[in-house]
Amino acid sequence: MARRSRKNNNQKPTFHLTREGYEKLRQELEYLKTVKRKELAERLRSAIQMGDLSENADYIATKEEQGFVEGRIQELETILRYAVIIDETTHKDVVDLGARVTIQEDGYPPETYLIVGPTEADPHNGKISHESPMGRALIGKRKGEVVTVETPAGAIQVKILDISYGAR
Repeated sequence: MARRSRKNNNQKPTFHLTREGYEKLRQELEYLKTVKRKELAERLRSAIQMGDLSENADYIATKEEQGFVEGRIQELETILRYAVIIDETTHKDVVDLGARVTIQEDGYPPETYLIVGPTEADPHNGKISHESPMGRALIGKRKGEVVTVETPAGAIQVKILDISYGAR
């Protein structure tokens, strides 16, 4: 489930997304509401026509899947309703949401990450959350700075080699 950023209980949740991330979630929502719902309705109709529902494994499995799909639809609707699109065209000299940051730890090759909100974080594909230990350590820092990152395995130091904004 997507994590929400809140300042206090009276404020609406915010979900920081890139334009690309917003479009992916919008497309997923459209697919679930149009294609997947119809597919599940057909499977349920078929299972009901077979008779005794209490012992109908396909009916039970389809009802469970329908519950998951409806939950995901609600989640996506909430995320998209309260989405804040990250401005990736901004030219800043500090790390912020939407920045593409190249860092290097001593003795290791450089690594480049896109700083995104937690909803679309995907570290294996170079997208890290601004709420992650690495993201928190990098936010607000400048090119050339050495940053200490507290990780589960202990503290590491990385140097910021480059900061850029805009799609690549």
